[in-house]
Amino acid sequence: MKKNFKLIGLDCANCAAQIENAIQKIDGVKNASVSFMTGKLMLECEDNSQDEILKKVKKVVKREEPDVEVKEL
Repeated sequence: MKKNFKLIGLDCANCAAQIENAIQKIDGVKNASVSFMTGKLMLECEDNSQDEILKKVKKVVKREEPDVEVKEL
């Protein structure tokens, strides 16, 4: 599964890098890329655990940057 998300309120390049690194460590994530310039997260993960992975991704984003909101595109 490949999905794109908008990270609303992302205002720090370092935070984007930390979010990307943390998401890549989640079990089932094949690839994750966060673009600070566009405020987008591109996520590729296993189809069979997609819902659980998305919950973990949102949790990681809130932990790293509490003011950022994750919206699916």
